[in-house]
Order: sequence, then structure tokens, then C-alpha cells
Amino acid sequence: MKTLHKFILKSYVGPFVMTFFIAMFVFFMMFIFKYIDDFVGKGLSFKILSELFFYFSLTTVPMALPLAILLSSLMTFGNLGEHFELTAMKSAGLSLQKIMTPLIFTTIIISLCAFYFSNNILPFTNLKAGSLLYDVRQSKPALLFKEGIFNNNLDGFSIRVGKKDKDGKTLREILIYDHRAMQGNNIVLAAKSGKMEETPDKMFLILTLKDGVSYKEVADNPKDIETRPLVRDKFEERIIHFDLSEFKMSRTNEDLFKNNFQMLNISQLRVAVDSFELKIEKRKVDFTKQLKQSYYAKSNALLASLDSTKSSISDTNSFSKLIKSRQLGIIENATNIARSAKAYSESIIYEMESDDNSKLRCLVEWHRKFTLSIACMVLFFIGAPLGAIIRKGGLGMPVVISVVFFIIFHILSITGEKLAKEGEIPVYQGMWLATAILFPIGVFLTIKATSDSSLFDASAYIEPIKNFFTRKKENQ
Repeated sequence: MKTLHKFILKSYVGPFVMTFFIAMFVFFMMFIFKYIDDFVGKGLSFKILSELFFYFSLTTVPMALPLAILLSSLMTFGNLGEHFELTAMKSAGLSLQKIMTPLIFTTIIISLCAFYFSNNILPFTNLKAGSLLYDVRQSKPALLFKEGIFNNNLDGFSIRVGKKDKDGKTLREILIYDHRAMQGNNIVLAAKSGKMEETPDKMFLILTLKDGVSYKEVADNPKDIETRPLVRDKFEERIIHFDLSEFKMSRTNEDLFKNNFQMLNISQLRVAVDSFELKIEKRKVDFTKQLKQSYYAKSNALLASLDSTKSSISDTNSFSKLIKSRQLGIIENATNIARSAKAYSESIIYEMESDDNSKLRCLVEWHRKFTLSIACMVLFFIGAPLGAIIRKGGLGMPVVISVVFFIIFHILSITGEKLAKEGEIPVYQGMWLATAILFPIGVFLTIKATSDSSLFDASAYIEPIKNFFTRKKENQ
């Protein structure tokens, strides 16, 4: 490897690693802000949180990698241009393409790794992250008693604590409504103090009440509804056991999520698309066959019943000769047949649309496996020549320009994907829309950078206009 190539690679690796992890952090924080309400108050262990954050940080790679390549390539060539190193290389007879050669091969390797990640690692990561997030969102909040506020998290109980001591276990002025009998607030317990402890396995909560009284309205027979007898019982100590198993986060079987289109690789997506196509064709055949065997046959039998003498069914006078009750019966039967056929048709249409939407989503994911790799290449050929043109390094101008191009890329990707999922345009057009639009821009910038064009120099555009008007005045 030439010394020049080592120098260029060394200049590129640092900004790439830095921007990649910065981009991952930014997109990861977006995930945190989106699901923060599902984490707070759940009492999740450090192991669960670290596992969840690790998997979701990996899911940000498809977003962070193209942005990192765009920004790092722009910073690298911007720094080379700002310090006149790029000028020195060109003065030595090197073209921009030769200077970019080591980074082109590096980007190709990164793109191949991105494809492997998207096809083999990302489905597994989505499976782990999706199933774990589902379990976290389904779990109940941790059982926390706040002073002066009723806690209804325990099924069948509503508990209010007046004060809590500093040890977190001793409670004062306890009021408990027992709703397990589903008869309203007919059982009430009040205690001056109590102690709250969990069993070693944390499956039960033991609440020891001291110096209290319980009230119960008896309603065992109809007479009790009128008299409303009240039973009051004083106690020095009473122990209540609460089941905490529902507060423990249980893990769902991951096999339930494996058929989701985001958890499949290319070969599995292709099989899924073929199965949906076969299912749609089968529904079409079954739909026609069902109509012929049932509704058409019923309709023909109904029409045949209009003519008891086996005359032509098209004879409209057959119906008018029948008595009114018979006419109403035939009309009702015909209406029921039509309604049944309509309901069956609507159900088949709904099922076919559902299968078609699933097929489109699988095709979208199939194309996404390739668009990530190609996007890395396209954004590199935008960032590298653009950096050579603007000749500004650091995190100032390159960040602004990179964000603008990435927003354009992201908006085009989202728009194309949405149109593809809705069936407005073919899937390949929607998924490759951003690449098709940005690729010519990359070619244009590369040509301009090769010819040392002053693309962002305002005088380069103003001077030709001034010269045009000057020549025009001279000719007059």
C-alpha cells in the first residue's frame, strides 16, 4: 500500500468512527424519547435495560451508517482541501479519482458489510428488540405507594398511605378498600401503622397492619339491602398477603414474532412473497368456485321456482301470477342470497387486500437489504467531491451540508416506501427512489470536483452575467 493511500485512509478512519457513533447516539436518543413512558416506573433491572438498549442501538445502524459515510467523506476531503494537501496531490499529477481510490475500495467493503449486517444480523436484532420491548410494554408499573394517593395497581385492592417513614417499609395512616367480592366499597380496613415487606423470592408482598379496624357491610340476603347491617372488627395485628407475580416481567416466546417481515432475511422474504402470491391466487379460484356452487345455484333454483309448469325462466309473468305471500317470500329469499353473496365477497376482498399488503411489506424489506449498501456508495460519491469543492473541514460547514443531504435522502426514502406500501407505485420504484435521484447528483459533483469547478463561488455565476450585459452595451 502506498504511503499516500495510508495517509488518506488514516485521515478518513478517525472522522468515520467518530461520526458513526455520534449518529448512532443521536438516533438511539430518539428511541429513548419515543418509549421513555414505557420504561419509567416499571422497576426494570439493569440487565433488562442494558439488553434492550444494546439491541435497539444496533437497529440504528441502517440510519447511522449512510450519514456517517456522507459526513466523514465530506470532512476528510474538506480537511485535505482546507490545508492545501489536496492541491499538492493534484499538482503532483494525481487526479481526484486516484486520490479517492483507497476510500472507494473502503466504502465498497463497508457496503458489503452493511449488506451482511442487514441480511443476517439485523433480522435477529429486530426479533430480540421487538420481543423484549413488547414484554416491557406489557409489564405493570412497579408497586410504589405515594403519600396521600390511592394505589390501584394490586388487583382487588385500593390502598392509601398517609405517611411513609424513611426506612421505606413502615407506613402510617393506612386505608384499604377490598374490592375482591366485586360488591363496591363494602369492605374497608383502616390501621394506624403497618409494615410492608417482600418475600425473598419477591413473589408476595406481606403487609402487617397494627392497631386497626375493619368495616364490612353484610349483604347476604335481600333483607340486608334494606337494613344494611354493618360489622365492625377491631384488631391489634392483621397480616395480608398480596400476589406480586403479575408485576414480574415475563418473557414471551420469540417464535410468535419470527414471521414478522422485519425478522426475515432475503431468502425467507422471497419464500414469504411466493406464499402470499399463491394464497391470493387460491382465494381467487376458491371465490369463483364458491359462487358457482352456492349462490349461482341458489339463484337459479329461485328463478326456476317461479314457473311451476317448467316454462321459460325469462317469462316475467310467472312472478306476477303468484300470490302475494309467495312473492314476498321469493323477494326475501333473493335479498338474503344477495346479502350473503355481498358479505362473502367483501370478506374475500378484505382477506386478499390483507395478503397483498403483507406481500408488499415483504417486498419492501427485500429491497431494503440492498438499498442500504447502495446508499452508502451514493452518499460517499456526494460527500467526497463536495468536500473537495467547499474545502472546509471540521464539524461546521460539513455537518450542515451533510444534514441537508441526509434529510433529502431520508424524506425521499420515507416517501417512496410509503407509496410502495400503499401500492401507489411498484415497490422497486419506491425503494430505489432516493438512490435514483441522488446518484446523478453524485456524478455531477464528481465531475465538478474533478475539473476544479468553483461550484459555490458566487462570482463564478455573476461574472458571466456581467460580461453578457457588458458585451451587449458595447455592441449597441
